[in-house]
Amino acid sequence: MYKAQTWLSFNFFAFFFSWGVFLPYWTAWLISSKGVTIESASAIIAAGLFIRSFSTVFIFPTLSMKLSIGSLTKLFPILSTLLLFLFIPLSSFHTIMAAMILFSLIYPLILPLTESIGTMMMQSERIQYGKSRSWGSIGYAAALVAVGAVTAYFGDTAIVYVMIFGCALMLGAAFYFTPASLKKRSERHSVPFRSLFQSKRFVIAMIVSICIQGAHASYYSYGFIYLQDLGVSNTWGGIILNIAVVSEILFFSIADRLLKRSRISSMFLASAAASVIRWTLLFLFPNVAVYAASQTLHAMTFALAHFAFIRLLYEEFDGYEIPAAQGLYASLSMGLGSSLLTIAGGYLYKEEPGLAFLGMTFALIPAIVLTFYLKKKFEAPVL
Repeated sequence: MYKAQTWLSFNFFAFFFSWGVFLPYWTAWLISSKGVTIESASAIIAAGLFIRSFSTVFIFPTLSMKLSIGSLTKLFPILSTLLLFLFIPLSSFHTIMAAMILFSLIYPLILPLTESIGTMMMQSERIQYGKSRSWGSIGYAAALVAVGAVTAYFGDTAIVYVMIFGCALMLGAAFYFTPASLKKRSERHSVPFRSLFQSKRFVIAMIVSICIQGAHASYYSYGFIYLQDLGVSNTWGGIILNIAVVSEILFFSIADRLLKRSRISSMFLASAAASVIRWTLLFLFPNVAVYAASQTLHAMTFALAHFAFIRLLYEEFDGYEIPAAQGLYASLSMGLGSSLLTIAGGYLYKEEPGLAFLGMTFALIPAIVLTFYLKKKFEAPVL
């Protein structure tokens, strides 16, 4: 169990290090290194998110039925690293868009893959999900510091090289060790989507997650640029972004114990309420101090909602169903929903930066309504 827990922690760290480069900084890299406008960069990012929504809901579950999960832990990092190098020589909008589409077919699949492994190993290896997931947050934090330090000396053009280093970490994690339970191929030959949608709890939780996680679109795509507009240096920008990750790390380190008896609906409701507060604050108070303080709410707006959904998967489904469920989650809540809201956020940011954040609160209204429905219809009081 100890070696399996360590391996999972290493994989979380490696992937989220790369994710900590790609998610908050790729828009800035496109603008500074490739010379595209913020509208063009938004279109490229949104296209990547849209393709990601396709690949995670179709390609990932299908491959997980044909190949062992252990094989996929090696295949996806190899292909992602090769595709990443396509970005370096390209300069036109259309060729960069093509590179983003190809990259988004493979690289984002590592997210549901790693999360699926964590959920499956909760059942097979009895690992503590929160303990290993906190190392993912540590990796994300390390990336923010690394990018801030590197770009302070070499400029935003160096972001891609930190991303390459992140891919190297993923390759190292992939070939370090593979638990025996992940080497087996699934005995099923079809993706179990029908059984997933038979669970009404899953369907409602999915819609709630789409709203809550999708509402982070402006923060992920424009948060770093917003700090630059406020006059914050790249080094300090990385430090401020890290406040969110530190709060996330602290949350995941205690979540297994603290929320052991909490209801899914209660966690979702707290997350949605915190999200409304967070995005409204950024609109009302466009200054560095408020931005930094609001970062602490990331533990609730992202981590709590994510933990609630992972708990639901653990309660609702068998191991063979989890990759498909994770694929849908990554596709819809962190792909398609974010894609649409990224486009909307781009137009709002052009009009007034604060509006890009305030606009996200409207996505939270259905999440709050559905959370009360989930609580009333599907969850008995916890004794």
